[in-house]
Amino acid sequence: MMNGNALSLHFSPLIDPSWLTVFVVIAAGLFVVAALRNRSFLIWRALAVGAFLTVLANPSIIEEERNAVRDILAVVVDQSPSQTLGKREEVQHEALGELIQKLELEETLDVRLVYAPQESNFSDKETALFTALNTAMADTPDSRRAGVIILSDGQVHDVPDNLEDLNYGPIHTLLTGDPNERDRQIKITQSPAYGLVGDTITIKYVVSDTDNINDPRAMVRLRWGGGEERTEFVTPGTENKLTLPIENAGQNIFEIEVETVNGELSEANNKTALIVNGVRDRLKVLLVSGQPHNGGRTWRDMLTSDPGVDLVHFTILREPDKLDSTPQRELSLIAFPFRELFEFKLYDFDLIIFDRYRLNYILPTYYFANIARYVKEGGALLEASGPAFSTEFSIYNTELNEILPGKPTGQVRENPYKPHLTTIGLNHPVTMDFQNMEANWGSWLRQVSITPTDGDVVMAGEGEQPLMVLSRVGKGRVAQIASDQIWLWSRGYDGGGPHRELLRRTAHWLMKEPELDENALEATLSKSDILIRRRSLHDNELEIEVEKPDGDKETVTLSRDSDVGWLSARMPLDQTGIYSFSDGQSSHFVVSGSLGSKEMAGVIATDEIMEPVAEASGGSVRWLSSGGAPDIRVLPQGRKYSGAGWIGLRQNNDYTVSGVQDRALLPAWLALLLLMSLSVWMWWREGKAN
Repeated sequence: MMNGNALSLHFSPLIDPSWLTVFVVIAAGLFVVAALRNRSFLIWRALAVGAFLTVLANPSIIEEERNAVRDILAVVVDQSPSQTLGKREEVQHEALGELIQKLELEETLDVRLVYAPQESNFSDKETALFTALNTAMADTPDSRRAGVIILSDGQVHDVPDNLEDLNYGPIHTLLTGDPNERDRQIKITQSPAYGLVGDTITIKYVVSDTDNINDPRAMVRLRWGGGEERTEFVTPGTENKLTLPIENAGQNIFEIEVETVNGELSEANNKTALIVNGVRDRLKVLLVSGQPHNGGRTWRDMLTSDPGVDLVHFTILREPDKLDSTPQRELSLIAFPFRELFEFKLYDFDLIIFDRYRLNYILPTYYFANIARYVKEGGALLEASGPAFSTEFSIYNTELNEILPGKPTGQVRENPYKPHLTTIGLNHPVTMDFQNMEANWGSWLRQVSITPTDGDVVMAGEGEQPLMVLSRVGKGRVAQIASDQIWLWSRGYDGGGPHRELLRRTAHWLMKEPELDENALEATLSKSDILIRRRSLHDNELEIEVEKPDGDKETVTLSRDSDVGWLSARMPLDQTGIYSFSDGQSSHFVVSGSLGSKEMAGVIATDEIMEPVAEASGGSVRWLSSGGAPDIRVLPQGRKYSGAGWIGLRQNNDYTVSGVQDRALLPAWLALLLLMSLSVWMWWREGKAN
């Protein structure tokens, strides 16, 4: 690379160029006329006219002081998560060091390192190397681009469609992987976004093996919900179907994992997560009112006002031991279909409500065992206690005592009192939104005294006696309201209260709505870490087991944070794939990177993607495993830029101009002297000839 001066001829006419053109035309005309009349001295006349016009054109010499500038070489270093697989990082680091040493010997080059992505973000869906390259080289003119060297596994996802527009010089890709890598992965090919709660969905998936894996079968394991698991064997390369249950509203997360093979590149893509939102078609509710009372209309109005609820309501108006003079044939009451409801169709209902029910020999007591089993297996029960709950006619004296969270003491309080939230109720998602309304709540006039045996007391009444208890039983849930007075709020008595919203939120909690789960486990991804949160009404610390995408497990301790009712902790995000979190009761999954991430869908190193780029730019693609970093040659434009053991870069010979001098070819006095001398000499010659 050398600096120097360059000379060029330049014309700066002494008159307007248009007038100079007129003079040229006139001179040419006169020359033609002279040639026709007398050819003597024709050459000398032409010389004189030419000299005159040349002086008018004022030829000048421009001298430029030029400084050679270096060409720019971009070295793109792939930092995508797939680069951490196998020995790629080590190979990449070693090759980069060798390249820098060799490039330092090239005086005509400036090296620009481009790390892609520029920030470590394991939630990215793709390896976008050309996006980072375009940004880094945006300020570099085409005349200074020597070429590009890419250190990558070849899985590049933003290769331009029009390769002819790539004007970087030769693009060379040095592959950090190995051409004989083995890998197995599982991909979801078809899945619905929604499913009806209580119904099933069908998904399709494929297990893919590289050609150097010859296993005829692969074991697939499916996990979901509360830890249910099943396995099946499939043939790699064929599409398979799975039928999955939608058990609850909101997110239903399924984890599908295929067994690993020896020596495979990554286990992170051996499993995938599927999130299906559960929606309820219609909520089927069975309401059984033991005795007619003022609160019956409140329950019915609340349930029938929701278009998404199918209500079956039975009120026992005439008990078997009731005697009156009405003839049997004139009675229009419907016989209670207890056998159909509590034996054949019990599991068709999403929620069963007993409102002020008392034992009256209509419902055989052994059917209460069916109800208890229904709740334990995932059903929901809400019991609103009337005065009979404290007597020998209490349904607590049946098999329901296995699931009811409140045991009657035998007392019924008849004094006015204002319901209020307990300490737990202030933090429970069902009732916490009511904490600023308690001062305006109206009074209730009756409360059944109970002793809580299980669950969480979220509301209390007179003398801090439990008024509302929420409990989990097996896979199901139970809510118990120790009063039949909530109807007073619906009538506005003493100012009323939020009866409709309280009952609605209670019903949704019983239906396992995730937003109202008091033990909800959450995980939120950011660019650099994962925020783990869990609701807790009782614990100040809780240990969560975390399984990372690579199979490693660790324990994270959550502690109280500023958000009421929550424990939290953060952990670094350092892998792409599925993170699994478990508190011993429930599990939660989050996916670092897209569920359909190209980054993890293709982890095998390949030369197929970058070959067209190399062909269009005059570059090359080569495996570092077959010889390490190649030698560097800087070659003039139009040459071949690759060969055995070496890669070439374009030499542009660009420069900058640091100074310019403009000098007239002939000084004015010399030009005038020459014109006068030539004119006198011509006059003398022609005069002598004549």
